[in-house]
This record gives sequence, structure tokens and C-alpha cells, in this order.
Amino acid sequence: MLRGRVPQSPALSRIPELAARLAARPPQIEGDPDRPRAAVAIILAPDPDSILLIRRAEREADRWSGQLALPGGRWSEADPDLAATARRETLEEVGVDLQAAPIIGVLDDLTPRTPLLPRILVRPFVFTLPAQFPPVPNAEVAGAWWVPLEVFLVPDTYRPMEYQRHGTLVRGPGYHLAVGLLWGMTERILTPLIQLLR
Repeated sequence: MLRGRVPQSPALSRIPELAARLAARPPQIEGDPDRPRAAVAIILAPDPDSILLIRRAEREADRWSGQLALPGGRWSEADPDLAATARRETLEEVGVDLQAAPIIGVLDDLTPRTPLLPRILVRPFVFTLPAQFPPVPNAEVAGAWWVPLEVFLVPDTYRPMEYQRHGTLVRGPGYHLAVGLLWGMTERILTPLIQLLR
């Protein structure tokens, strides 16, 4: 009798469930036209369900230098809207083309909480891809990884943190991941999304 491993079927994706919950949750959109605008891409892909995170390169002029983040950046006059900004910046930063990727949700507009950072308005768009395409970081990105969504749900991953930043001790909640500490505005963007999975 031949013995072999029984092939395991992939876990059912929770991305459709997340899309339905996002559709039932209208985002809070800020209406200040004079505020500088930016967009980030929360990119989800299956098998296992994962999110694409980047580490910003160390640059003196970048106030978010070296932090874990999402692909994205400032709106340009060449962008017809902020969704186009998220798509363009993602292609530039990690070589992932989102032109055909559906947007399954938009999260609340956010601005930095500290007066040390520019008062930019950031709009997060949630995209889905059929597979985890390998990221190809540009000079603005020190690294990029697909991190399984389940990692964010593990007890004790989300807990208080302390971080030395520009000579100041920063305290707050953060995700303690194998690739590093995810905190600040990126934590504020992702936490409402992760809560939809609980």
C-alpha cells in the first residue's frame, strides 16, 4: 500500500468577509480642501490572507524614516483622485501594479496627532490581489513583506510599546511583529481593519 501525504486544502480566505464588513462601514471623509493630501494602499492577498507592509528607508528629511508602513504618498496634480495616488505610489515604491485591483473598502481619513509632523490628510484604500506578487522595493523602501493577517490577531502581538523618536520617548499601542514594531499612524490605520476580523 502506497503511503503519501494527504494534500492540505488552503484555508478559506476571510477577504470576502472583510469586504462585506467594509461595505457596511462608510468611511469618515474629511472635507478640508486646503490640507495637503496623501493616500496609502492596504493590499490584501490570499493563501494565506496577508497584507503588504514596507519599511521606509532611512532618510533625514523623512519624518517617518525607518518605520514600518503601507505603500503610499502625497497626491500629485497628475493624479485624478486619491485612489490613483495610492496605485501610483505602490507601483513606484514596490513594483506592485494595482490598476486592475479592486478596491474593497476605504477607511477613515487620518491626520498625524503630533504637531511635529505635517498636518497631512491620509486616506487608506483597501485593495485585493489574486496572489502575493513579490515586491520590488525602490530606493525609498528598505524592505517589503507579506505578513499574514492572522499574525495581527495573535494574543500579545498588539500591546503597549515605547519608542525613541527624535530624542523623545514615544508611548502607545503597537503591533510587535517579526519584521519590527508597527506603530503610529500605520497602527491607527490598520487597527480598525483588524478589529473587523475579530
